Amino acid sequence: MSASLPISILELAIIAEDSNATSTLERTKLLAQTADKLGYKRFWLAEHHNMAHVASSATVVLIGHIASQTQKIRVGSGGIMLPNHAPLIVAEQFGTLATLYPNRIDLGLGRAPGTDGLTAQAIRKDFVEQSQRFPENVTALQDFFNVNNASAKVRAFPAEGVSVPIWILGSSLDSAALAASKGLPYAFAGHFAPKLMHQAFQYYRDHFEPSAYLQKPKMMACVNAVTADTDEEAAKLATSLTQMFLNLIRNDRKPLQPPVEGINDQMSEVEKFHVDQMTACSFVGSPEKIARELQQFIQYTQINELMITSPIYDFDAKIKSMHLMKTVAVSIITSKKENLVL
Repeated sequence: MSASLPISILELAIIAEDSNATSTLERTKLLAQTADKLGYKRFWLAEHHNMAHVASSATVVLIGHIASQTQKIRVGSGGIMLPNHAPLIVAEQFGTLATLYPNRIDLGLGRAPGTDGLTAQAIRKDFVEQSQRFPENVTALQDFFNVNNASAKVRAFPAEGVSVPIWILGSSLDSAALAASKGLPYAFAGHFAPKLMHQAFQYYRDHFEPSAYLQKPKMMACVNAVTADTDEEAAKLATSLTQMFLNLIRNDRKPLQPPVEGINDQMSEVEKFHVDQMTACSFVGSPEKIARELQQFIQYTQINELMITSPIYDFDAKIKSMHLMKTVAVSIITSKKENLVL
């Protein structure tokens, strides 16, 4: 483990109750600028479709906007759902982004549609086939970025020869196996499907094959994080996260809801079981509490990077949580350095 653990942000651009897409995208820009100033490493955006309360459906457009409004932070996809797109188009888009913003663009790739089955078919009629061809399409995408593709009949401009780091995203052993076999960095979606995280990381480490892109395993975990001055305040803020997953289970899509009292009383035992499973990799509390819990998590998972997502209703509280989480990261780094000295 390195003595310094980079921390990054996955922003889902969820529209809050009494808000709209315009305000959400403006706040997404402000979040990215704050993360940039605080020294976060990456700011990733996810591809979702047919969701009235998610403002990141045109993910590539939003990545370009955020990159244009920030200075140093890496901006990327967490992720682009490759079965929705032709590899050639993805290469052209991200090659353009990387040309405009050199050494600042990441390309995280996922296999899921980022939507429901009917919408996936509306996006691409052969989605199921392309999902099964995910490994081959990742290879095709890599080829389009490769300078050695110059002799091919189909080429991607301005992607050819441009360096865009590709990450494999996932929440299963299949994604871990693909990332390991291709020698690519691996990011696990612990913020909504943490069940197989430890097994996936272990499989990835054990089966990693060095490549021209990466010589040793590189793992990132994405987790939920809600931080406030006190444990009680953070727990109250986190009820918006709980409601988000509860509404998902009920198939009752709503904007991000404000915090509530007595959230457990609003769930049946079965609903609470499923919500607890989906949010098992969540860090909620004061900086001191989260620092202790994250220290254990990092040592256990052996991750190289940490990415957080924070569905907090109040924008000022969300900004404060970002500040506090950066403080937490510094305290963990300091603690790790002390451990190394000892």
